[in-house]
Amino acid sequence: MPLNGRQKELLKLVATKNECSVDELARHFGVSDMTIRRDLALLAGQGRVIRTHGGAAPADRISFEFQFRARAQSHAPAKAAIAAAAVRLVADHQTLLLDTGTTTLALARELRQRQGLIVVTASLAIASELQFCDQAQLLLLGGHLRRGSPDVVGPMTEQNLETLRGDIAFIGADAIGLDGAVYNADLAVTRMLKMMIANARKVYCMADSSKIDREALLRLGWLKQWTGLITDAALDHRHQRALERAGAHIIIAE
Repeated sequence: MPLNGRQKELLKLVATKNECSVDELARHFGVSDMTIRRDLALLAGQGRVIRTHGGAAPADRISFEFQFRARAQSHAPAKAAIAAAAVRLVADHQTLLLDTGTTTLALARELRQRQGLIVVTASLAIASELQFCDQAQLLLLGGHLRRGSPDVVGPMTEQNLETLRGDIAFIGADAIGLDGAVYNADLAVTRMLKMMIANARKVYCMADSSKIDREALLRLGWLKQWTGLITDAALDHRHQRALERAGAHIIIAE
């Protein structure tokens, strides 16, 4: 069903304000609450908005937030354990290069234990986490906002990374093969991460055990060339032996 003028304007208003109540919309358009509820029911039926308690929010924003929250909550205890192990490798006054994943986000929450850090990242989620952290100076890389994810990528991001050097790069993984190959599924993210890896004195891969014995689109690097892999205690012993034979140094987060 095509939208009328009010419904089109209502859709733009909800998108601009992120969430609007029925009362607010009724006052704005000078119509009854019932009319607004009918409009919202139509837009919700077309998948353009999500009904909230007493109003509506853009469907794409709610979907995005749900997907990111689901990623962060997936294997959350393992990610927390990995982050706790990783922060023990960090000394005060170091410069850290942080990947954009949810495991490095868990590490960002632990960094308040250290003093005088410089944290470089392309992750808006990590930037939000450390925004008011007095213990760390945050350097957020510029670039194009990646669709469907709260981080930036692209030529500007890579240009900003060119002149930066870090003590440690903490890198996530979409998959890790038993030959020690580390994979990422996104081309732009892979290019950025390769620069982080090249510009750090030490490189640790942070990945929960569910990522092991898998492959993804792009090979990011090899564990044998990095400082270590930090993973959780659920790592299969056969997988651990295979990775160690491939030259990986493995740190098990208890």
